[in-house]
Formats: sequence, structure tokens, C-alpha cells
Amino acid sequence: MEYAAEPRVDAYISALPEWQQAVCREVRELVHAADPEVAETIKRTRQPYFELQGNVCALLAAKDHVNVFLYDGGLTPDPEHLITGGHENKTGRTVAFYEGEAINGPALTEMFRSIIANNRAGGWRRIKNGQKP
Repeated sequence: MEYAAEPRVDAYISALPEWQQAVCREVRELVHAADPEVAETIKRTRQPYFELQGNVCALLAAKDHVNVFLYDGGLTPDPEHLITGGHENKTGRTVAFYEGEAINGPALTEMFRSIIANNRAGGWRRIKNGQKP
């Protein structure tokens, strides 16, 4: 898939252990496949974010896993039970990937598409409050 890669995101990923690089690259491809208009940036000094009319997700490599933060206000359906943390969080939830785990690409892509649709509809805060865009 063709997209405008942010060099700082490339640098973040390249500095990680091989297995974390693979996870981050796959997630990156999936979020761009969800919508070709997704843009990459760095926030919080070094953390990769993916945006389209608001935050879609962010990556954060930890010692033994990679967190994918989903900025959805808890609205995105999770029929495949990918969410591993933040179930009660009011702004976003987390999917953690550990070394050797397979990524359920179709399910994660659908979650990204749902977040993007909510962003285009005015964002999860507006949707939760019943406001019209």
C-alpha cells in the first residue's frame, strides 16, 4: 500500500527489536489500509500517531509487548475480543501484542474503520453526547 511515511515514525520503528518492528509495521499497514487518507505524525515527543479528522491510534513499544492505543471513547465494537486494556477508559482502549502472537488483521482493520467513521461523524465525544456534526 502506498502512503506518505513520516520519517520520524520510521526512526521510532527502526530502533525497536525485530519482533516489535514487525508488529509496528503490520499495524501501520493495517491502519493505512483502513483508509488511504490516514496521516502519520509524532506526538508526546516520540510516539507514533495515526490520524484522520482526529486520532485513530498510536503505537507504544514496551519491554515485552507493543501497545496499540485506540482512540474511540469505547464506541468501537470488539466482536473478536482484541481489546486487552482500558475497558473502563473514557477516551481509548488498548490492544497489546506480545512476541510470537499473530495479529488479527481483518478485525483490527475493521476497528480502525469504525474509529475513522466516528471521527468523520464529528468524533467520539460528540457522538457520545448525542450532538450532531
